Amino acid sequence: MRNGESSLLLVLIAWVLLEAPVDAYLDPGAGSMLLQILLGGFAAVGVVGKLYWRRITSLFRRKGLGSDDR
Repeated sequence: MRNGESSLLLVLIAWVLLEAPVDAYLDPGAGSMLLQILLGGFAAVGVVGKLYWRRITSLFRRKGLGSDDR
C-alpha cells in the first residue's frame, strides 16, 4: 500500500475502535420532515425543468439547414 492509503486505513480503524455510544432519538416528526424535504426537492427540480424545457431541448435540436425546413 502507498503511504496515503495506509494512513487513511489507520485513521478509519482508529475511528471505528474508539467510537463512543451515542444516545439519539429520532421521533416520527423527523422522518416526516425528511420526507417533506425530499418531495420538495423533487418538486423544485420538476418546476425548474418545466420552466427551462425549451432551452434544454433547443440544445439538442439540429440547427436549420436553410429555407427548405420551413
